[in-house]
This record gives sequence, C-alpha cells and structure tokens, in this order.
Amino acid sequence: MSIPVRKPRSPAGPILAALLLALAWMVAPMTPAAAGVTAAAATFTDDFNGPAGAAVDGGKWQYETGDNVNNHELQWYTSGTANAALDGQGHLAITAKRENPGGNTCWYGYCQYTSARLSTSGRFTQAYGHFESRMKIPRGQGMWPAFWMLGDNIGSVGWPASGEIDIMENVGFEPGTVHGTLHGPGYSGSGGIGASYTLPGGQAFADGFHTFAVDWAPDSVTFSVDGNVYQRRTPADTAGRQWVFDHPFYLIVNLAVGGYWPGNPDAGTTFPQQLVVDYVHVTSGGAAGSGGAITGVGGKCVDVAAANPANGTQVQLYDCNGTAAQRWTSSGSSLQALGKCLDVAAGNPAAGTKVQLYDCNGSGAQQWTRPGDGTIRALGKCLDATGASSANGTPLQIWDCTGGANQKWNGPAA
Repeated sequence: MSIPVRKPRSPAGPILAALLLALAWMVAPMTPAAAGVTAAAATFTDDFNGPAGAAVDGGKWQYETGDNVNNHELQWYTSGTANAALDGQGHLAITAKRENPGGNTCWYGYCQYTSARLSTSGRFTQAYGHFESRMKIPRGQGMWPAFWMLGDNIGSVGWPASGEIDIMENVGFEPGTVHGTLHGPGYSGSGGIGASYTLPGGQAFADGFHTFAVDWAPDSVTFSVDGNVYQRRTPADTAGRQWVFDHPFYLIVNLAVGGYWPGNPDAGTTFPQQLVVDYVHVTSGGAAGSGGAITGVGGKCVDVAAANPANGTQVQLYDCNGTAAQRWTSSGSSLQALGKCLDVAAGNPAAGTKVQLYDCNGSGAQQWTRPGDGTIRALGKCLDATGASSANGTPLQIWDCTGGANQKWNGPAA
C-alpha cells in the first residue's frame, strides 16, 4: 500500500457514537448570556455541491491510495475522479468497479477491483463534538462501506493506540444492519467495543438515505442512526484499559470490496456499486457551545421522542443519555433542540395541553420563563410531567402551577 490504510476490524463490526457534554443552562430571564450556552458551531461542512464529474474539495479531503493487506480487501484505492466524484445533485459518489485500468498489483496478485478512500488527514481534525453523515450504501455480498475516524497521532503511536471510532460500517451480507465500534489498546480488532443497529421490518439500508452520527465527549461516545441512539460507551466499558478518545481525530469515508469480515463478492454481486454521500457535517461540542440537559422528577431528562425533529413530536421524560434530543439551548426566551423550539401545541393555554417540538416562530407558545422557583413557564402555566410520573416516555404538558416535584426543573448550573 502506498499510504497507511484501514487497520483490522472487529468481525462484530464498528460504530460508536459520542456524547456531547451537557453545559450551563439558563437563569431567568432566559437569555443566551444568562444561559452560558451558545448554539453548537459548525466546524466542518461538505455538502458536495458542484458539477457532475467534479473532484471533491482538495482543501477538505485527500485520497488515500493503494491496497489493504491488513483486512485482505480486494480493491485498489485510486486518486482522481474515476472512483470518487460529485454527481451534480449535491452528492459524492464513491464507486467500486470490477476493473484494473492501471494494471496495479495488490497483495493477492493482479488487482480485480478499484474504489476510493478519502480522509481529512492533514486538513481537518477535531476532538469532541457531533459528527454526522447522510448516506445511501451499496448492496451485495462483499461490499464494505464505512464512515469512521482515526486518531491524528497514529503516525507516532501507531494503531490501535491512536484510537479508532467507527461511526458506520456495513457488510453486504447484512443489508439491514450497520455496526459501530471503538478500537483502542487491548480492545481492537475482534475485541473492539461495539454494537449494531438493524432497521425494522426487513428494510435494507441500500434502499434509501440514512443518517449516521456520533456524539463524542471527553468521557463518552454515543452512536445513533436516523436520530435513534443505540449505544453509548464510556471509560467503564474498557475494563480498566486506556481510554484513548481524548485527542483530535480525522474523518475517513471509503468503500471496500471483500476482506476478512464481509467475504468476497459472489456471482450475485453486480458492479459498479456506489456509496452515495449526501453530506458530512461536524459541529463543536465538549466544553463549550453544545447546549445542556434539563432534568426533572426522578432525575430524568427533557427529551425529544425518538430524536425526531418533525413538527409535533412529543417532548417527554427519558433517561439522560447526552444525545442531541436532550441538548437544549436558549435564544431569547425560546428553548431549542434539533433545530426546533419547545412549543405548547396550538398555543392553547388550557391545562393538559401537549408540549411538543415545532418550527421556531416567536409566538407566546414558545416563550418560556424561569421565575426562580424551579418552574419553567409559558402561557401562564407550568411545564409539567404528566401524572407526576418519572417513567421513561412520560409526556410533558402545561398545567396549573402547583409547586409539585413534577414541575421542578434543573439545568447543570441551576
């Protein structure tokens, strides 16, 4: 291989999501300055806009070329636009082909396939934050798409001491399942710490676009698919071994063909196959700018159900997990998560009215105040956990202020 490529993976597969720190929230009146919180800032954005056939932005990405004996992959990673190019519709298409126009020799002999692997090494690195990509993966036995990160100190300490966070990996024989894994010293390769996420109802990831993300904080990595959190890892998961997720990492997106884990293509695998990337976005997190949790009765967090940003999504109580669905920022008197506002349905001031997520519109239904008694109020009523319950999934509503524990709320600095 001409430059270092991907190290051995766990057969169980990789993906782990990182959790942003919950930070200082608000005091009344709730202004951004009083809150001590600012909206998360975008630190890396590529929406792959450009004409069909154009190369990726060289200021953001570099090609990593060659073969990969470590995983016994079959492809030769190329540079240029033959295997990685914009499609003119706001996507990057990474294409695996059954060909070898360059006459390259792989670890097993004459190369049978070409593909591409892109990284931000030397261009962009970051420790902590929200890392997300929306993708449509290929299908077929032997296909191995991945969106992942490596520690930027890999050149000095080697792998796995550098750390690896696999945000999304799929192997073609599992069309409805993706994997996320952490790799570090003593828990790498087949011993990586990870889990998988499977689409319901027999769906396949190749049938449409899906969003893969991690929220990474100094002491946690939280993984999600389409906003659904499926695992959170902390130093406790390493069983006393070194937690190496404490320094900047760079991004990698690639499409491999064959290898130890997926196995080789078979007679049913058609070529070309494509990994289509809609965008890659990274925002800041950690010690500043990531928003904060709001906790209530039973120590549960104010949570957007299923992390669904759609208008009308119920806001509820749920176990605190540090995800974006529980990360609230303030702007004026509004409270925001997932780009939407905490809202009293239809602006109805009646006791028992549902509290939901909705487009921010500046109405009274989205103006929340905190008078200093632990309550959060809108339309003359108090934010209330229905039935004074602390069970997961308890819907939030507005209700006459009673002073009950189910109407008392705390931010990290409250």
